[in-house]
Amino acid sequence: MKKLNYTIVNEPPTADEYIELRHKVAWDSVEQSVAQNSLDNSLFNVSIRQEENLIGMARVVGDGFIYFYIQDVLVSPEYQGYGIGRELMERVENYLSKACPEGSTVGLLAAKGKEAFYQHYEFIARDGENLGKGMCRFVRK
Repeated sequence: MKKLNYTIVNEPPTADEYIELRHKVAWDSVEQSVAQNSLDNSLFNVSIRQEENLIGMARVVGDGFIYFYIQDVLVSPEYQGYGIGRELMERVENYLSKACPEGSTVGLLAAKGKEAFYQHYEFIARDGENLGKGMCRFVRK
């Protein structure tokens, strides 16, 4: 595997970079102001860049006390398979280890086929046996 040179910082990308990365992974588009407000209201952000180009990001959202949600673990398709996702999750897990009090819940919505990746970090699938299955709703025009 080719070694990549990149920098990793606990900062959000710009709203335009976030929108572009969402587009690269075939996620819905959002307006620039919505993206900016969303990033600004995150509890934690991490970005990975190769030179000046954003190649990956992740963030944590929630109330900062009981509920924490890992959101937008995104890696540009041409950089997938190089361990970028693991680097992002290492930073996220480090943040959560300090931020989460006893009794808090950390959730996420895994993209289809990515569940095993998150199981490495002790996340469990909500299969409906003991806990209800996870649900979501997408708001589209």
